[in-house]
Amino acid sequence: MGGVSVQQLLHLSTTLLRRTAHNHREGSMEQRWLMFIPQLPSSPSSLRVLVWRRMRAAGAAALQQGVWVLPQTPEHERFLRDVLLEAQQQGGSGILMVATPLDADRESEVVARFRADRNQEYEEFGVQCRDFLAEIAKETKARNLTFAALEENEHDLQKLHTWLAKISARDFFGALQAHTAAEALTACERALHEFAEAIYAREGLQGQAEDERGN
Repeated sequence: MGGVSVQQLLHLSTTLLRRTAHNHREGSMEQRWLMFIPQLPSSPSSLRVLVWRRMRAAGAAALQQGVWVLPQTPEHERFLRDVLLEAQQQGGSGILMVATPLDADRESEVVARFRADRNQEYEEFGVQCRDFLAEIAKETKARNLTFAALEENEHDLQKLHTWLAKISARDFFGALQAHTAAEALTACERALHEFAEAIYAREGLQGQAEDERGN
């Protein structure tokens, strides 16, 4: 967030967490954010790693001074309460707060951070898709048209599907790279279909890939 401090960025509420309707309209002062400030022991590092992984998987944005932020929803409130409880059970603590931006520009910066994080993930996903396509091309060129190769590539494609679904689930504000990532996955599906057709043709099973897609 550049040089913007948390104090400049957000006006902290000292009230208890309460459920409110979540408004995704960027720049709206009705938007509320959940802030989680973990206080974790430096050693062992396992708890810090655990919290970091939990927050990243949920799509939380990391601001300055060890502050994590999520749009306020009932699901996110439950998630953060669970993370806090888990931290407390392992010797840590933390603070949960509801926050509102001081102005629309500050909120836009928070939303931009979320989008930047997701765009980075979509770009990393795109790299893996290109690697997948390169592997299919290599197998095809080498005429490695075997069931083992097909099964391995099907497994890799399923991992891509799962990964993109996870990124999309934490893309709360429609990152620009989402469409590009979806197109990359479609290209991988098409390449695997053609690879499967080549294998089935070699085995005298023409049309089998179409039948499988239909099912």
